[in-house]
Amino acid sequence: MARNFQVDVVSPEGTIWSGEATFLVARTTEGEIGVLADHEPLMAALATGVVSVEDPEGRRTSIGVHGGFLQVVSNQVTLITDRARIAEGGREEAAQVAARLAEIEPEADA
Repeated sequence: MARNFQVDVVSPEGTIWSGEATFLVARTTEGEIGVLADHEPLMAALATGVVSVEDPEGRRTSIGVHGGFLQVVSNQVTLITDRARIAEGGREEAAQVAARLAEIEPEADA
């Protein structure tokens, strides 16, 4: 039986997704990474792409993200990203969401 760990995906807009997971896959600037419970501590830069989270019931949530950072410490995974959206249609739709997020121009400071 897979062990659980906490995942939080946050952006400047707020928490995009938060909950228990058994597996997470994210794309970093160095390549794709999979995370299970008891993963060694890690900090990585996120690339624009898909984050896939599997919860304890086996449901998968696909999230399109645009950049940011991933931190793994003591069974807590935190993804801090400039922009992210949950995709209802799975991994392919999340990839399209991520591509659209990359096209958005950052807002200029007022």
